[in-house]
Amino acid sequence: MDWTQFLSFALVTSLLVMSPGPNGVLVAKTVPTSGRAAGFANVAGFVTAFYIHGTLSILGISVILVQSAQAFMVVKLLGAAYLCWIGFKALRDAWRGVQTVREVTPAKRKRTLVMAYGEGFLTNVLNPKVSIFYLAAFPQFIPAGEGAVSSAFMLVCVHAAINAIWFGAIILLLARLTRFAGSGRFQRALKATTGAVFIAFGLKLATFRP
Repeated sequence: MDWTQFLSFALVTSLLVMSPGPNGVLVAKTVPTSGRAAGFANVAGFVTAFYIHGTLSILGISVILVQSAQAFMVVKLLGAAYLCWIGFKALRDAWRGVQTVREVTPAKRKRTLVMAYGEGFLTNVLNPKVSIFYLAAFPQFIPAGEGAVSSAFMLVCVHAAINAIWFGAIILLLARLTRFAGSGRFQRALKATTGAVFIAFGLKLATFRP
């Protein structure tokens, strides 16, 4: 895998992780009543789910590569369409102006570390958006040929690390980062950047030929 692919994947993943979603809501609900440790347990659950999705995706794509180059091209084109659709929706939201994130109500009862881990795990392992990412977008960055599987697992590690760093920072500086990330200006800028980047990657992938 060359550095271009690696950095491209890191950029796309960072934008996905930073975009407001259920993971941020869960952490914001957990930390005020259950503490930092429970928040980090949430993140551990996120990461575990990513490895499960990544492993299933890698095994499936490996079979497709072995069986049919045409089938792999279909997967590539579907992934490109998925990225363009995400980019279009992000640009549309940025143009219209997204609503600021409402104040998240803290959890009503204190969570144990096991409960917090389980919530983080289930939030992601059952999240269709995570499934679609690993089935459609993730394969776009897996290089063909020798070392593809090891490179793919490295990308899963990158996704997990970016997620852990971002949400770890939110846990440690929850109040400040929540106000900043919840501002309308920040969200519109993030949506616009995400839309432009994803459409660019989608168009690039649509013209890719293995």
